[in-house]
Amino acid sequence: MPHILILGGTTEASALANALAERGVRATLSYAGRVANPRPQPVPVRIGGFGGIEGLVAYLRDAAVTHLVDATHPFAARMSANAVGAAAQTGVALLALTRPAWTPGSADRWRHVPDIAGAVAALAGPPRRVMLALGRMHIEAFAAQPHHHYLLRFVDAPTQPVRLPHHHLVVDRGPFDIGSDIALMRAHAIDLVVCKNAGGRGAEAKLTAARALSLPVLMIDRPHPPERTEVHDIADLLRWIDHTADLGV
Repeated sequence: MPHILILGGTTEASALANALAERGVRATLSYAGRVANPRPQPVPVRIGGFGGIEGLVAYLRDAAVTHLVDATHPFAARMSANAVGAAAQTGVALLALTRPAWTPGSADRWRHVPDIAGAVAALAGPPRRVMLALGRMHIEAFAAQPHHHYLLRFVDAPTQPVRLPHHHLVVDRGPFDIGSDIALMRAHAIDLVVCKNAGGRGAEAKLTAARALSLPVLMIDRPHPPERTEVHDIADLLRWIDHTADLGV
């Protein structure tokens, strides 16, 4: 019987876990552990890193994993690279379930930067009211531009003080809707949105809200993924599982 290991932390990973549970397929969903209270899942869950590529190789072998699905965040570059390497070493079938990247429309005002450091550097200049739609991982990097007022939105309340001298923190869990994001940006007089090109529908509302308010967006481009096969649709992934299982992979 197949055993599917889902490298998760995204809405797509949760949707896949539900689809596999409905089919009665054995699956395990792995979280990196960055969210304190992840949503309940219909399959067994493991939380925490594997200890690099060697640890992932050991887990795949010990748990008799037959299929590895990389459904991590598009910016989880190290985990994706480890998945490719571990699959190659063990012969476990690998497929990435990814979100198409966002693309700007004619009414959008995007400026692209390659990474967090590029976003921090782009904030040089007079004080602004900035919505940092990045989660909590990279917030401290923006202390290098302390003269701005930052609006932060975290899934969980921080356990340590946020080291930004001027900020307002909202603790909330998405997906968010356009109307509430417009209201949030207006309430805090936001004049710039900073975000990663995560893709997907769950986090897209802030971009539609920025467009409606004619706000510029500082868009952090995705890292280049390792060479691998990707699909964007769960139905395609389920067909892949069926096909590889029939072949005895």
